Amino acid sequence: MPEQSNDYRVVVFGAGGVGKSSLVLRFVKGTFRDSYIPTIEDTYRQVISCDKSICTLQITDTTGSHQFPAMQRLSISKGHAFILVFSVTSRQSLEELKPIYEQICQIKGDIDSIPIMLVGNKSDEDHNREVQTSDGEAMAKKWKCAFMETSAKTNHNVKELFQELLNLEKRRTVSLQIDGKKSKQQKRKEKLKGKCVVM
Repeated sequence: MPEQSNDYRVVVFGAGGVGKSSLVLRFVKGTFRDSYIPTIEDTYRQVISCDKSICTLQITDTTGSHQFPAMQRLSISKGHAFILVFSVTSRQSLEELKPIYEQICQIKGDIDSIPIMLVGNKSDEDHNREVQTSDGEAMAKKWKCAFMETSAKTNHNVKELFQELLNLEKRRTVSLQIDGKKSKQQKRKEKLKGKCVVM
């Protein structure tokens, strides 16, 4: 399928087993599976609104293993926005995002205008939590990106995550709302904005 210039490409990175595929599938298809199936690379498409016209949100779900560095570099160079996922039940998974973040900086150069969202997934597993919300917020502040906790299992903050990521895009107007109307949640979000803003 030829790449279209009006595609808006979002790349999802994170260690194996943090729930990258679960988040993407929950957002695109509204489904959740308990079993773990490692991903090599999958791409999902969703129609969204972009500068008042319709374009395709292309979500690339990457592998959690480090066996494919060339694929990772290619995904970064083609990506418009990035979701960096860790599991709140694994401090190691947060640590594993550091080299990926550094590589995004290296390949993209100036990341001030690039939407990046740090995501603590599995927020429903509070009893197994190793990473506090404040730890995620501190890392996001250090990286000058936005932060959100999600649960693909309970569908907590999943749609909000993708909308918030699109809200961070300053080079063009992208939105999940195709009709151009803002949902109540979006209006509320805009009031709440400024809590975590890409500098």
